[in-house]
Amino acid sequence: MTVIRVWAPYAKEVQVILDGTSYPMLSTRHGWWMLDSPLAGHGSDYAFVLDGSDPLPDPRSPWQPYGVHGFSRMLDHSLFSWTDDRWQAPPLSSAVIYELHTGTFSPQGTFQGVAQKLDHLVDLGITHIELMPVNSFSGTHGWGYDGVGLFAPHEPYGGPAGLKELVDACHARGIAVILDVVYNHLGPEGNYLDRFGPYFTDRYSSPWGNVVNLDGPGSDEVRRFFIENALMWLKDYHMDALRLDAVHAIIDTSSVHFLEELSQEVEMLQARTGRHLALIAESNLNNPRIVQPREIGGYGIDAQWNDDFHHALHTVLTGEKNGYYGDFGTLSDLAQAMEEIFVYSGRYSAFRGRKHGRPVRGVSGNKFLAYLQNHDQIGNRSRGERLNHLVDTGRFMLGSALVFASACIPMIFQGEEWAASSPFQYFTDHQDEELGKAVVAGRREEFAAFGWDPGDIPDPQDPATFERSKLLWEELEHEPHASVLAWYKGLIRLRRELPVLRDGSLSRILISYNEEEQWLAMNRGPVMVVCNFSRHSRRIGIYDGQKREVLLTSRSGVVYREDSITLPGETAAILLQS
Repeated sequence: MTVIRVWAPYAKEVQVILDGTSYPMLSTRHGWWMLDSPLAGHGSDYAFVLDGSDPLPDPRSPWQPYGVHGFSRMLDHSLFSWTDDRWQAPPLSSAVIYELHTGTFSPQGTFQGVAQKLDHLVDLGITHIELMPVNSFSGTHGWGYDGVGLFAPHEPYGGPAGLKELVDACHARGIAVILDVVYNHLGPEGNYLDRFGPYFTDRYSSPWGNVVNLDGPGSDEVRRFFIENALMWLKDYHMDALRLDAVHAIIDTSSVHFLEELSQEVEMLQARTGRHLALIAESNLNNPRIVQPREIGGYGIDAQWNDDFHHALHTVLTGEKNGYYGDFGTLSDLAQAMEEIFVYSGRYSAFRGRKHGRPVRGVSGNKFLAYLQNHDQIGNRSRGERLNHLVDTGRFMLGSALVFASACIPMIFQGEEWAASSPFQYFTDHQDEELGKAVVAGRREEFAAFGWDPGDIPDPQDPATFERSKLLWEELEHEPHASVLAWYKGLIRLRRELPVLRDGSLSRILISYNEEEQWLAMNRGPVMVVCNFSRHSRRIGIYDGQKREVLLTSRSGVVYREDSITLPGETAAILLQS
């Protein structure tokens, strides 16, 4: 006997169409409807009819083989044979995270395609992959942040079975899997949640559409919907962690914030399963409360992205000053990001027109992610340029040294490790033509704040935009890609071999710099990282009397003496006390 359930408090009558036959459902408590059926089981197709409506997919559908508008399909998770019984994810403190987009990472653009490239990631030294959202969204290709079937892996990627096979393969190769999930909004096409109940509220506004109702009437069931979704990915798909998209857009005035409740639920699941589980947040609030323990009023999230680090490093490397980059651009900013995490910790932000952020105190650097680029910082440029399209190879390699030498968890974006030539542009496959036009108009308006020419914006709906964004794996064997790859392997190897580089203690970081000469030196215990951002050779004095060994340099020509080091232009060197 299979129990079919749906929360539809708005409805006066609900029917389920099961394998072509309609059955009335029984109204129970708090807006829930139920049907016990001996005919339903794995592989059964079904949809709900509310008060005579057209058939609607299940809000909790585990499988959408016909797309976001089609019938749902039942899924028995117990039928999959896992081989990872003894698997434990490495702790985040030792992680090297690799963010990837399933549709563009491999030629196939599928979960199986990702699995076929795992040898590359193992050889690189990756400990965790982070999958951009893979829940069901409209069309065949897209970023995934406009998903609507939150419980159903995207069918063109390989559906539920394909995702499980990928996770199982990753664990067999010693790689943990982080899944990017979106709980602040849903996509516009195929979003039927408001037909079922009060999933959204008009009391707040969002740049991405209707705001999720987490604190108004009916919000108890809405909160459970999203929490159960998170637990499903961790339990049924064996995910090791979830990355929570844009939590600053999750609006909740409840006494117990949604993030706090979610972290508590994940902690209880961890206790029941004995598996290491984690939550990673994306936030632009510069508020350490997100990663502080619940016992002292924090939300208990395990880590969060640090955009201040990216912005400080990006502006020093590129000189860009448009949009929010106008708040950054000095070595002083970069040093503060390395030593204190947030550049804006109560400081006035000209971009925002107000003071922003609060200081990080008593929190490990291992609670924050550092990155040279990510999907947003590439894809949300008008032409989707990577950093290696904006600066020369030497400067690009120089920047990566600080990512891996920082006290934060390093993360790289797909193809970064070889300075991939392909852009990563914003692409969609909305079936609604008017919606596609609206997306283009919205992108042009958004880019106006950065001073970019609207004519440079590729059409997200053009399939060529998607195809351009695919990685070109054949270029790894050619220069400068091969040299960049060797550099990244060296950086990751040092992070693995030197415990001090995985130490999140901010108090052990000592930085000196010269704005005029454009160099920066960082000491982390016995490790010294010296960076010359100038195009000219620089001699940097070292007066601590310690003998050092040069472990790694981004280019030849580095000359080390006990009292100084001379670096060619745009070069980084990593040294270790003898």
